[in-house]
Amino acid sequence: MEGALQTLILAFTIGLTGALAPGPTLVATINTSLQRGWTMGPKVATGHALAEVVVFLLIVVGLASVAQTHTAIVAAVGGTALILFGLMTLRGSRTATMEISTEGASSNPYLAGALTSVANPYFWVWWLSVGSALVLAELREGTLLAIIFMIGHWGADYGWYTFVSTSLHRGRNFLSEVNYRRTLALCGAFLVLFGASYLAGAWAG
Repeated sequence: MEGALQTLILAFTIGLTGALAPGPTLVATINTSLQRGWTMGPKVATGHALAEVVVFLLIVVGLASVAQTHTAIVAAVGGTALILFGLMTLRGSRTATMEISTEGASSNPYLAGALTSVANPYFWVWWLSVGSALVLAELREGTLLAIIFMIGHWGADYGWYTFVSTSLHRGRNFLSEVNYRRTLALCGAFLVLFGASYLAGAWAG
């Protein structure tokens, strides 16, 4: 029981450091939460978690070591995707509205959470290095501890994204449409720079 609790706390702490890092999944949370309320945070987190279930299963069957040799390709493809996503966000910020809508690309927060995760090079780099090492270490002690590790990790994701969406939703009436568009533009610019840095790393490699 003590070992399980330690694993849970460790996973939550390490997961929180990753969740707090700015990235496309946070952008998706901000975008959907401002439009449709606080429930978008946990829904985006669910999409993110579903993507991680696939990665977890790949680690369990031993494919992480194979994928590790292709990190440059992952960075190139992911970096390009992030730049495109950022440019689309920048373009959309010009006419973005805070009116609640169920239409458009943000209508499916689960899909947004999954797609922004797999398009993020940091997501793959982290899971193919730190994440896989931690999961494999827990697997050596038993499958249950590996599952507990994932539960703790997801606890950090759900906690952070729910906090963000709740905070944004409560302050929605105090956020002007101009500032909303500026927020999206800043997020889009960040994604372009974030993707460019990974492309530069891929070319340097």
